Amino acid sequence: MDVDKKYFSNITSRERAIFEGAISMGALFHQFIGTPVNIDSAKSLEIAISKSLKLQPAIEDVEVRIDLEKLKEVNTEFDYVSLSGDMLNVKIISKIDNIMAIIKMEFIEELNYPLMYIEDIFDE
Repeated sequence: MDVDKKYFSNITSRERAIFEGAISMGALFHQFIGTPVNIDSAKSLEIAISKSLKLQPAIEDVEVRIDLEKLKEVNTEFDYVSLSGDMLNVKIISKIDNIMAIIKMEFIEELNYPLMYIEDIFDE
């Protein structure tokens, strides 16, 4: 079956690249928020998140950074906390045909919110 022809012929490659990156960002947020994490496990969690998202079609690259300073601030006597949106800085690069979309999530202090947005879109 030609999935592109059957399900995506009504949108452009640009729109599809944005869609693929954005749907992956939403999945990341709702799948991993709440995951137990501490200083020792943060790196392996970053890698696990990145590797799992790279399995998705059209995802070219994923960069995940857990803010270790924020993690230290909220650490408990049990030596772990639940991952929260304000700890994450993520970049997802999706590609459809020759169109690349960079989708970002970062905590914006002024908004007090982990904002997801389109950082850039370009022809490769």
